[in-house]
Amino acid sequence: MNFPAGWYDDPEHPTQQRYWDGNVWTDERRPREQPSPYQGQYGQPKQDQPQYGQPVQHGQVFGGGQAQKPASDRPVYGQPGPQQPPQAQYGQPQPQYGQPAQQHGYPAYPQQQPGYGYPGQNRFTTPDGQPLSGWWRRVLARVIDSVLIFFVSLPLTGYFWMKYLNDYTDNVERQMRSTTPPTFSEMLNSSMSAVAWTIPAAILTAVVMFAYEYLMLTKKGATIGKSAAGIAVRLRDVPGAAPGAAIAKRAGMGLALTVLGAVPILGSLLGIVVLLNYLWPLWDDKKQALWDKVAGTNVVRT
Repeated sequence: MNFPAGWYDDPEHPTQQRYWDGNVWTDERRPREQPSPYQGQYGQPKQDQPQYGQPVQHGQVFGGGQAQKPASDRPVYGQPGPQQPPQAQYGQPQPQYGQPAQQHGYPAYPQQQPGYGYPGQNRFTTPDGQPLSGWWRRVLARVIDSVLIFFVSLPLTGYFWMKYLNDYTDNVERQMRSTTPPTFSEMLNSSMSAVAWTIPAAILTAVVMFAYEYLMLTKKGATIGKSAAGIAVRLRDVPGAAPGAAIAKRAGMGLALTVLGAVPILGSLLGIVVLLNYLWPLWDDKKQALWDKVAGTNVVRT
């Protein structure tokens, strides 16, 4: 027998195994293990067992039977089936999250839709995906710009603010020297005489604010206050600085509300509109104030 050395079923005792050294049986024995698919009766290898040192052919069947060949309608091992996407080769880059699947042969990941998002992300964006500004950033920017414009416009409004302060202090001193309390009509007349000086001051300040916003927003897309708050103004559907026509509508609405607000009685009603304009982004699904809706703009994060 030209079998390789190893443990085989003992021909004298089928319940145990005996070691074959390649030439003769030795006296070494052990309990029989589970039958090996490569062994026949009495410890002899099956006829279809591969010889020692010989390679095994792909598809070879041991214990009888024919080797299977790939059918014409069966995909070859390692190649994609008709319904499977092509596999990426080893070493090629894997598809990044959000990239189209056609570039790599992998199923596409779900794309983020405008106005929605994943936990921890800003779900309010422009149609092209730029995050919108929060309300408090807009308030901070408006406060910074208002303080800046107040001092810039002082050469034009200083006279009117000085007259207002003089009339106000005179009315207070007159009331303190009076032995009788003033009537309601006297208090109203004295207050109106002082407040009248604030009307031209407010209108001039609004004009300076209009010019300031128009120049800054058309050139840079942001005022000094907005830049400090990390926000900018752009068209909702087009990135970059908004054109002059849109900025004129946006800033012009603020100017109109200020000028018309100086009209008695009408100013009280418009004060509600001014308040709503500043609060509107809190509940608007596009985070637009009223003047943003008129101009088609959005305040975005930069």
